[in-house]
Amino acid sequence: MTSLDASTETEDSGPGGYAAARLLLLHEKERSGPPRRTALARLTDDWLSGLFAAAAPPRGVALVAVGGYGRGELSPRSDLDLLLLHDGTADQAAVAALADRIWYPVWDLGIALDHSVRTLAEARTTAGEDLKVQLGLLDARTVAGDAGIVAALRTTVLADWRNQAPRRLPELDALCRERAERAGELQYLLEPDLKEARGGLRDAQALRAVAASWLADAPREGLDDARRRLLDARDALHLATGRATDRLALQEQDAVAAELGLLDADTLLREVYEAARTISYATDVTWREVHRVLKARSARPRLRSLLGGRSGGGKPPVERTPLAEGVVEMDGEAVLALSARPERDPVLPLRAAAAAAQSALPISLHAVRRLAATAKPLPVPWPAEAREELVTLLGAGEAAVPVWEALEAEGLVTRLLPDWERVRCRPQRNPVHTWTVDRHLVETAVRAASLTRRVGRPDLLLVAALLHDIGKGWPGDHSVAGETIARDVATRIGFDRTDVGVIATAVRHHLLLVETATRRDLDDPATVQTVAQAVGTLGTLELLHALTEADALATGPAAWSTWRASLVADLVKRVAGVLAGETPPDPEAAAPSADQERLAIEALRTGEPVLALRTEPVAAEPEEPEPVGVELLIALPDQPGVLPAVAGVLALHRLTVRAADLRAVELPTVLGSGSVLVLDWRVAAEYGSLPEAARLRADLVRALDGSLDVPARLAERDAAYPRRRGLTAPPPRVTVAAADSRLATVIEVRAQDAPGLLHRIGRALEGAAVRVRSAHVSTLGANAVDTLYVTRPDGSLLPDEEAVDLARALEAALR
Repeated sequence: MTSLDASTETEDSGPGGYAAARLLLLHEKERSGPPRRTALARLTDDWLSGLFAAAAPPRGVALVAVGGYGRGELSPRSDLDLLLLHDGTADQAAVAALADRIWYPVWDLGIALDHSVRTLAEARTTAGEDLKVQLGLLDARTVAGDAGIVAALRTTVLADWRNQAPRRLPELDALCRERAERAGELQYLLEPDLKEARGGLRDAQALRAVAASWLADAPREGLDDARRRLLDARDALHLATGRATDRLALQEQDAVAAELGLLDADTLLREVYEAARTISYATDVTWREVHRVLKARSARPRLRSLLGGRSGGGKPPVERTPLAEGVVEMDGEAVLALSARPERDPVLPLRAAAAAAQSALPISLHAVRRLAATAKPLPVPWPAEAREELVTLLGAGEAAVPVWEALEAEGLVTRLLPDWERVRCRPQRNPVHTWTVDRHLVETAVRAASLTRRVGRPDLLLVAALLHDIGKGWPGDHSVAGETIARDVATRIGFDRTDVGVIATAVRHHLLLVETATRRDLDDPATVQTVAQAVGTLGTLELLHALTEADALATGPAAWSTWRASLVADLVKRVAGVLAGETPPDPEAAAPSADQERLAIEALRTGEPVLALRTEPVAAEPEEPEPVGVELLIALPDQPGVLPAVAGVLALHRLTVRAADLRAVELPTVLGSGSVLVLDWRVAAEYGSLPEAARLRADLVRALDGSLDVPARLAERDAAYPRRRGLTAPPPRVTVAAADSRLATVIEVRAQDAPGLLHRIGRALEGAAVRVRSAHVSTLGANAVDTLYVTRPDGSLLPDEEAVDLARALEAALR
């Protein structure tokens, strides 16, 4: 227990003093939120007033609360922001002694204190030099002493703030932007900083400061409630952790949710995100208005100069540029035309949004609110014009995002698409994801807009992108649930039955290409045939290909790479061949390549492993070349322990395995007897340059003859880099995949990604009397999904019961 939590018998607090009363107040369950913050501020006022009075202060001195304390908003672990203000007539030693009589009792109780001692002139000068000080003084409030000098301070600071607004507000805007760049956007972070992140309490304070300047005002609807929600969450965080922290860490979220009486951590995050979204939108609108006003002010003197000093007695005419029917551009915003009649024009909200996005303009707050208040609802199904305007909006790319956010802030999106409510502000706890579910859907449409030239039906691509994860608001597999919802939404939007089927298929199978390409053997005809049956047509295949890329790019940097793109493109090419009537080649009949045969002959002649490294750089985009990996060919006489030995050596050399193909090659008897095992692996360096083939070969020889203890070396390296404390990975899961392969039984391993995972899998399989035909490795963030194609030693598939037993044994070994 800290000194703050103990009712210590000090001269100032005592058993029944401030510390005890504070502790009692913080644990009153029936009083929380604004009432508790106000009560805590009043309790603190009374205590500090007593300290001030007991010190026999000289005349012309006041104790002033500033910042959050000045607003009467004290959270359980808030700092006390205090200013000892004096008029300069009192003895300096007496003022210093008074400060000590106040500061030291605060410190003795373990309360963080931000303090200063200044005259009125010094406070004004410091505020003029330091923007943060000036912002704090805008909320100055008398705690004790001379209220007149505090009133003079407030009057002076407010007057300075308003006079200096044209200079200080751009400075404040830059400060907010720099902070947002550093702390991120609160509404999308899994561990948000409630104060510093964009849309947090700092931004809410900045909006108050803008309003105090009289230059512009923030949209008030919902703003106070949003600010209260964030303050309540911070209070609960302080109580749950016992610390003065503003970061809502993952491990604290359940306790904070319980403190607030919420169902779970997801409900907590959703409330926080909604509040942050309200503040972020108000911030965008407010700063846009500030810059518009400042620009107009700076233009007036130039206009008068051009007119020769004649004012003309009136304002210059406002220029309006038509954008669409009922929509014009004015002052850099899309606004409704004077002739617009939303109550008679149900398509106007979508037409205005599409026109704004296509012109890369924000849609004005007044226009959105008028549309939300008066627009006539669209008939169901939508008319063709409405559907086309939605597609036009989505096709605008990045410019569609702020327009969509404006529609969503006023409830227009959920009015147009009621199913959107379930995904709105819904968190995604997979760290691979950058956005909430709803923003991810919009970002996917943004990415899809740049891929529309690759498909025959851009409209279906954009709508499928917007709906592909719509099922995440429902229980069960989101792709299955999403198919049903997408079918309903597409019908509502007005697509015909065929188009509705294509959109529903795309939503149902939006993960099919990337999961198949990264986790299945593309040389297996069953793999390609399964995808072809699910897709159905070449048009749907090209749409799914573009949707796969857009979805991955909108997910985050870990979800897409040139390597994944090349695998998906290879799969699409094979599936397109099947859909065009071609017969997939039989991998069993395929002869070894010239390189494989050459290495196999050398391995059979020498009786030792032979290696070859071949780099094949491929570019995702012409201007951004990126190597998709290195082909590593290994040939060696067939023997036990090859898979764990090779995987272990590669792990020791910090090479990531992306795919592995193992096959036994029978050579002509004139060259020798026996078979040679040929491994065709795709690897990539974790960092740094690739090792030399000679070093890999030497270590492989040692690993095979037992002189290199690979498990011990990997364990030694793992111990040197311990995991972060507090992180507990879920246990591994091994299943038999329903792949319908006639070549091998497919085993799927899902585990925490770690160096040497494939080596551990190979060791576990050594005693299982199975042969590994190929392995396919996929990694997303900290999670690995390794797919193994295994057979009996004679090449036959494992019976179902034997396959299940193998999966259980492998899972037990990996635990």
